[in-house]
Amino acid sequence: MQWGVEDSFIDFQLAVNIHNISGIVLTLNYLAFFIGNITTSNIRFYLIKPKGFFKRLIKQAQYYTFGMFKGEAHPFPLSEKRKFNPLQKLSYVVVMYLFVPFVMISGFALLFPEIIIDRIYSVSGVLITAVAHSIAGFIISIFLVIHLYVASIGKHPAENFKSIINGWHNIH
Repeated sequence: MQWGVEDSFIDFQLAVNIHNISGIVLTLNYLAFFIGNITTSNIRFYLIKPKGFFKRLIKQAQYYTFGMFKGEAHPFPLSEKRKFNPLQKLSYVVVMYLFVPFVMISGFALLFPEIIIDRIYSVSGVLITAVAHSIAGFIISIFLVIHLYVASIGKHPAENFKSIINGWHNIH
């Protein structure tokens, strides 16, 4: 059986409109996040101190891979001064300061394709932009799935999901 337009889950033009409106809402939310971070002390949680960072990253990855299943203590417990462990910090910085802005910029470029370079090495600039936009969106989606999974593995999953909403863990 071949799917046709009449068999679609949602009308294509409606999906495009929802996607475009969601992109505009995402952009406004991101601007609030970005401005909030650079105008408050919250930015300190996203700054990566390079000295020993790779070792801390490995230590955290080992904890997530083996340690937490063995009941080991968390190598980087949360505190007033530490909102993220090293793996979270790297993930948030990459997603929130690289991929999300890229998706927004490429999305606006696709909304106004006349600003995109016509051809890049004999390939349509719009095609390259659309593929890059899709790949970045997919990576953000993977981040979301991992984010939700990690939130569910704590002692109190409901509390962890609350921290996803408000951005803060209750420190015991």
